[in-house]
Amino acid sequence: MSLEIYLAFVFASALLVVLPGPTVMLVVANALSRGRPAAMKSVIGVGLGDVTAMVVSFAGLGAVLAASATLFTALKFVGAAYLIWLGIGLLRARPDPAALVAVEPSSGRQLIRQAWIVTALNPKGIVFFIAFVPQFMDPAAAALPQFLILGGTFLLLAVLNAAAYAWIAGSVRRHITRVSTLRWINRVGGSVMIGAGLLTAAMRRA
Repeated sequence: MSLEIYLAFVFASALLVVLPGPTVMLVVANALSRGRPAAMKSVIGVGLGDVTAMVVSFAGLGAVLAASATLFTALKFVGAAYLIWLGIGLLRARPDPAALVAVEPSSGRQLIRQAWIVTALNPKGIVFFIAFVPQFMDPAAAALPQFLILGGTFLLLAVLNAAAYAWIAGSVRRHITRVSTLRWINRVGGSVMIGAGLLTAAMRRA
């Protein structure tokens, strides 16, 4: 794999990750409703979810998923249902006035697990690693080192992108001074997550 091909992969991956998908929407919703620290915990889950997708793809299950419409659809609907469930929970949440002074405490494990599930259950993420990454690999060279380099690069870009969204949304959250605003943020965030779930359910295989 030449440097030119690697740089082309970096550029293409950067364009892909900057577009907000279900995981970014989850991170932003957590940043706005719970604060920057909570969103940063979600970023860890995003990274773990991408690692899961990489491992599944390299193990060969990604090819099975790409070939099986039934399996793709099943995984897609499970992920969509989970996003919608999280969105409904956010819509029903009632902000505590104390949250204006101290950010609502949340379980780090819970936030990480939520982001990991949303990212890992996105079938397009798994198909991406099995269909997109190999296009930049040299068939004459060893596959594993190339896959690790390209996959690791994409993982780094995805985590940095999610962290940037978390940082920006968290900065907005710090300037909120009214409970009514928090309530509307929960409604918007919940609606966005439900919308992301519906979009996930409607997406088709490439």
